[in-house]
Amino acid sequence: MSDFQCNSRRSAVVCRNGCVASSQPLASQAGIDILKAGGNAADAAVAMAAALNVTEPCSTGIGGDAFCLFYDAKTKKVHALNGSGRAPAGLTLDLLNKQGYNATNPFPVQHGHAVTVPGAAAAWVDTVDRFGSGKLSLAQILQPAVDLAEDGYPVQQITALSWSKGAPTLLTPKNKHGGDLLIEGKAPVYGQVIRLPHLAQTFRELGRLGKKGFYEGRIAKAIVDAVETFGGVMTMDDLKSHVTTYEDPISTDYRGYRVWEIPPNGHGMAALIALNVLEAYDLKKLEANSAEYLHLVIEALKLGFADTTWYCADPSKVDIPLSTLLSKEYATKRRQLIQNNSAMKNVSKGNLNIGPDTVYFTTADSQGNSCSFINSNFMGFGSAIVPEGCGFTLQNRGSGFSLEPSHPNVIAPNKRPYHTIIPAMVTDSKTGDLVMSYGVMGGFMQPQGHVQVLLNMLEFGMNPQQALDQPRICIGGGYGYDESYVSVEDGISDETIKGLRDKGHSMRGPLVGSDRSLFGRGQAITSGNFWDNSDGALPSNGRIYWCGSDPRADGMAIGY
Repeated sequence: MSDFQCNSRRSAVVCRNGCVASSQPLASQAGIDILKAGGNAADAAVAMAAALNVTEPCSTGIGGDAFCLFYDAKTKKVHALNGSGRAPAGLTLDLLNKQGYNATNPFPVQHGHAVTVPGAAAAWVDTVDRFGSGKLSLAQILQPAVDLAEDGYPVQQITALSWSKGAPTLLTPKNKHGGDLLIEGKAPVYGQVIRLPHLAQTFRELGRLGKKGFYEGRIAKAIVDAVETFGGVMTMDDLKSHVTTYEDPISTDYRGYRVWEIPPNGHGMAALIALNVLEAYDLKKLEANSAEYLHLVIEALKLGFADTTWYCADPSKVDIPLSTLLSKEYATKRRQLIQNNSAMKNVSKGNLNIGPDTVYFTTADSQGNSCSFINSNFMGFGSAIVPEGCGFTLQNRGSGFSLEPSHPNVIAPNKRPYHTIIPAMVTDSKTGDLVMSYGVMGGFMQPQGHVQVLLNMLEFGMNPQQALDQPRICIGGGYGYDESYVSVEDGISDETIKGLRDKGHSMRGPLVGSDRSLFGRGQAITSGNFWDNSDGALPSNGRIYWCGSDPRADGMAIGY
């Protein structure tokens, strides 16, 4: 689809009572409906997570993992929830080596070993329990998704394209139930109505029974049987013992604003390290997306990834020197590499093979709470393994582990892998007020998108929709971090591309049409027009939300 256009002429949505933004209109509507029914930002986010499973199963689902940041307006505190799963207790590096798998010959992405315990279901339940309004039951929150799955809905354009690309993975000989996500063996086309009755039943059981409805009983048995069919070693005990964890989010101050990210095993640290490096430069004097500006952004991000691809791992299994890596003093030392024009010559320590398929969405409510939420299968349909009678695919996050014995992220029993999905938030450093809830999905594009969208607003005065509309760069190709080249999106000028080549960068692009999916799909909600207000003060007439939705997706922002 080289003629596919991602151009937007949208205004930022402006509202007072609450808003949502996602990559699917029907999911956004589900979130607004929950807000209007008395739910808060957390309730709406879970409703959208489930609705996105129905409307975009080629990117996300209850068989995947999830993370969220929640801003509590009463306490002005940002909370982090880690809903990623762990490797089975019986999955050891020794077992893999005996089966012939190692760093140079990893297991296939559709192997049972690629499936870690799905964490999304527990994350949804725990988000509602910990951060929800208490006014709506989980069953009520999941009902919009149940209705969509049971009654059917017409598939959106970009989703239809992704579904078509992933359909062959659902039809492998071992995947007996992959057809549950197809229509007569084929992916639905743009505008075609599809029904997912098995998924509706899964949501009903989760709503009625809570986590036991997923991690014990019928669904758990179906998951274990499916993983075993594909050579995995997951057990019922692995599922029953899964727990969500609540973390202290990591953050840094950037020009009076505190930028929040999920800590490892998520790779949000890459964005924070890059922002620390960039803070010393007067970016406002540079033109947005000029060669001079993008050169600094590229070099700062490379420095961030050099540390992240080595150190990012499960912090319950390895020590990660976050206090050092996120310090301003460390940024000063790393900045010298840019000044010496040698930022990334032989600096990178790791290289992971990570895919970009995910959904990011965000919500805000009338009380001033906000939820930044991300949910993912990993690579498209993930492993594409469909448990019997369940209507969803299982993720393949195990492919994010290293099989190098000395690597901090080496695979091990009950260990969480390196995770690319990261929600973000911004607060006022002085007051603690919410400034923005935002994110950009897309594998290794995610920290890069976080930095670019934020700087578009803070340095160049764009509103959230304008910031999302701007063309982006991506170091490497998204599926694996590769610092040897930089991809550029259609809209980056020929002059800029030439200028970056002159500075020594190997350039690819500009990418056009559906290839622009490499640059991710973001959503953003801001509280007040902080991008045009140097002191960060809220409007005098009370809270105003400004919302934007990425033109590279099918979605929309809705407020009321």
